[in-house]
Amino acid sequence: MDLVKIGKFLQELRKQHGLTQEQLAEQMGVARRTVSRWETGSNMPDMDILIDLSDFYEVDLREILSGERKSERMDQELKETVLQVADYSNEEKGRLLRRMHWLFIAGLAGFAVFLLIIFLGLDSTSPYEGIGSFGLGIAFGMIVLGVIFTSRNAVKIRESKLRLLGKVKEEDR
Repeated sequence: MDLVKIGKFLQELRKQHGLTQEQLAEQMGVARRTVSRWETGSNMPDMDILIDLSDFYEVDLREILSGERKSERMDQELKETVLQVADYSNEEKGRLLRRMHWLFIAGLAGFAVFLLIIFLGLDSTSPYEGIGSFGLGIAFGMIVLGVIFTSRNAVKIRESKLRLLGKVKEEDR
């Protein structure tokens, strides 16, 4: 797979549609710098974004992956296979997100233990002093991880993938 060739093809498609990198980035829900990285060949879009780009530009996914136009259209079986791969990827990411939510809750519990020890005045007693510090450390680490993995951008990416796969009900949109 020639990433530079794919990048040039993506750039050509964008320019044919009269879009700037900023406009395409907004359309795909990514940063402009991400689009620039795709077009220089230093990075490749995720599978679900590749499918979005294929639909948006009305080109075959194989054309994007080969970096050149082909005369034949992608058959339905191949598209379904790609969607199944994207679905599997989404399930894996969903499991990771659920684990992160539990770690985030553990961090909040650790912080609650720390606050309880402080408010009860047990922080100066040696057995509780270590527990309070440990609880604060757990809380800080889990809150940082929780914020990173449950940020608004992570939710946007997940919603985009679910919408692509048709798993979001019409009334939820």
